Amino acid sequence: MKRRLAIVGAALAAAAASALVYAQPASAAVGLHISGRNIVEANGQTFIMRGVNHPHVWYTSQTSSFANVKALGANTVRVVLGSGKRWGPSTDIPNVISLCKANKLICVLEVHDTTGYGEDGAAATLDEAVNYWISQKSNLVGQESYIAINIGNEPIGNNNPAQWTAATAAAIQKMRSNGFQHLLMVDAPNWGQDWQNVMRDTGQTVLDADTQHNTVLSIHMYAVYNTAQKVIDYLDAIQAKGWPLVIGEFGWQFSASEVDHETILAQAQARGLGYIGWSWSGNTDPILDMATGFNPAQLTTWGQRIFNGANGIKATAKEASVYSGVITSPSASVSVSPSRSVSPSVSVSPSRSASSSPPPAGRTCTAAYSIVGQWPGGFQGDVKVTAGSSAISGWTVTWTFANGQAITQSWNAAITSSGSAVTARNVSYNGGLGAGASTNFGFLGSWNGSANAVPALSCSAS
Repeated sequence: MKRRLAIVGAALAAAAASALVYAQPASAAVGLHISGRNIVEANGQTFIMRGVNHPHVWYTSQTSSFANVKALGANTVRVVLGSGKRWGPSTDIPNVISLCKANKLICVLEVHDTTGYGEDGAAATLDEAVNYWISQKSNLVGQESYIAINIGNEPIGNNNPAQWTAATAAAIQKMRSNGFQHLLMVDAPNWGQDWQNVMRDTGQTVLDADTQHNTVLSIHMYAVYNTAQKVIDYLDAIQAKGWPLVIGEFGWQFSASEVDHETILAQAQARGLGYIGWSWSGNTDPILDMATGFNPAQLTTWGQRIFNGANGIKATAKEASVYSGVITSPSASVSVSPSRSVSPSVSVSPSRSASSSPPPAGRTCTAAYSIVGQWPGGFQGDVKVTAGSSAISGWTVTWTFANGQAITQSWNAAITSSGSAVTARNVSYNGGLGAGASTNFGFLGSWNGSANAVPALSCSAS
């Protein structure tokens, strides 16, 4: 599982003032690729990862996790795989990719066996990880719009972290010489935390090793980054060089010595950086679980924060345009055709919304209903509840389905149905809203495939 390093007092040196800014050339637009500091899709749309890590190799039966993290707002899932050196081998990549595509998630696939190489004697080398990817190449080619390959998790420990540069460059070159055109992700040394600044100082060598200029660096932030200044200093140093970066793992500050997740979330949003939190469930250190027992109805403190809090996943994630078929810009939205069909979703309908009638005086709320997506026999809905001009302590939303729809699963609300009439009430953590503040709840439903009208909503507050 995830090793959290408590390296007390490890300071990150500031980037040298004379450092040159590196402008990574744009790569050929096969699928997900790098343009400048950004990850973009084949159509040029910027894609910012907002997701979670899922420990798939140890919990292969927990396939509902893909739908559950999507329902909570994620646009990305980083999937833990094994090469067979320590875990696995993971031979179910086609099913993993299918689950990601069915739930409209971008998949970051990673080999976990490399964790802590040089310090952990059981760890695999990056070269061994590349051999695993080569063995799976037939399952990966053609999926460049939907997946990124994270070559090896935290591939170097704290012993001789300087070996990271040559080993990572060689791994990238071997991937390219074997015909991979995917977006590649490479983790930092020092168990991913780069507290000795090897990646910060030699990242250009690694990026230059990619003949397709399609590699993104990944920093893992745990106890090394336990103050706002340490987080900011590291992100400043990478940004000053113009390098693409994602925060591929991070936890939360459950004690003063742990990572300052509030700063990570705020800085990632301000800088347009992707982030992928650790982890959905199943940790041997369960304080890092976002959901207890893989149950989305039992979000932990960490789960509530990363999904539902400020700068969190629900508030900031945007679905990849390869699924929605829409390019967004500040001034226009242009429809395009996805490069490949998505199964099992036969068609994707644009989100439709309907707001409730003007609320009565006093404590009030409004509610807006959206169809996030639909497929034959099923659909996903979302309702946004917004307090009026005064704070509220609770809310109830009601509506009546007109076309025989029925709710089959829900989250962030207690939902009951009587025939076509539906009542949704707040749960313990999202009833209290300040004036003008909002919260969302969602559900999966069934429909008859011919009509799925948006119902009129009524919202009452207490």
